[in-house]
Amino acid sequence: MNLEAIQSALRDANLDGWLFYDHHHRDPIGESILGLDPKAHITRRWYYFIPSTGEPRKLMHRIEQGRLDSLPGSKGLYSSWQELRTGLKAMLSGFRRIAMQYSPNNDIMYVSMADAGTVEFLRSLGKHIVSSADLVSQFEAVLTERQIKSHSVAQQVIDAILEEAWHEIARRLRPVTCNPGRVTEFDMVQWLSEAMKRGGLVWENGPNVSVNANCSDSHYEPTSERTSEIKQGDFLLIDLWGRTDEADSIFYDITWTGVVGREPSDREQQVFETVRNARDAAISAVSTAFSENRAICGFEADDAARNVIRAAGFAEYFTHRTGHNIAHEIHGPGAHLDNLETHDERRILPNTCFSVEPGIYLPEFGIRSEIDMLTAPGKAWVTGNIQRELVRI
Repeated sequence: MNLEAIQSALRDANLDGWLFYDHHHRDPIGESILGLDPKAHITRRWYYFIPSTGEPRKLMHRIEQGRLDSLPGSKGLYSSWQELRTGLKAMLSGFRRIAMQYSPNNDIMYVSMADAGTVEFLRSLGKHIVSSADLVSQFEAVLTERQIKSHSVAQQVIDAILEEAWHEIARRLRPVTCNPGRVTEFDMVQWLSEAMKRGGLVWENGPNVSVNANCSDSHYEPTSERTSEIKQGDFLLIDLWGRTDEADSIFYDITWTGVVGREPSDREQQVFETVRNARDAAISAVSTAFSENRAICGFEADDAARNVIRAAGFAEYFTHRTGHNIAHEIHGPGAHLDNLETHDERRILPNTCFSVEPGIYLPEFGIRSEIDMLTAPGKAWVTGNIQRELVRI
């Protein structure tokens, strides 16, 4: 835990302090920020308050009073619920504007870890509870130089694998023996998985290879029992993601689409161009804001993409957010590009990574075009290859 940095951020946000509270590991965000053991035996409530200035304060149950000994600060103890309430009142005396892992109306549910009863009690003490969402982004989503390098390594491996995958599909469908071959979605999932393992990458679930109507299920995952054959004339989507097998490495996550053995139809071309233009509108919105040193929130980047799709008449077929934060987890703790599933008012911070992946999902086929972006003070950029046309296989 970087106490000095946290207290500086609290002062910048005009907050009196940040209250961390946990019980049975209900707040993994707080554990990560404070550097606590996520597997420690925790059966009683604990509280840790970092004021904007001064010494932190702890409130612990007597039978687990050593659980926060790794952290600086004075310690108060309780056994009964009456002592707990008295202890909280004393701990927070003199402080009013307090951040917690809380989101008004549960708008940003990713940080909504504090239960309603605790927030109600603190309000009864005259405390004004505000969301820690931007603080969480600052201390959990901002990347180190080493993490950014790990993203670049994964990007190079995955971009090369995807390029070869198109050729592999063509080889299997049209082998040199001239006898038509057979390949399924699951066959290609296995091929991609083996290629990524050889490249030193790790991931959870997936990757995803989909044809035709399966492309319209944005979380489709073929299995050996449930898979479709890839045939001449099909529409095809490949979504793959991975990170290097090391502590704190971050993911690279992309989606491309193509057609097998033919040219795209007018409808496919129209949908692809709409999705491509929506993706590029979000990229431009973020890049322009950073070049102008202007703050931009996740919902604003989502609006930029969604407006393009809405203007083209496909709004009802764009059924998910435009992008998600990327970190050591594929869906990271920072700002998402979202004004659909949530109204994400978190700022997109320098030195963070996120996907841009608008999609249109029609009954007969679906198209998503996904790239990743990195940011730094004064600039934001796409980290890998950018699909400009549908792939011809």
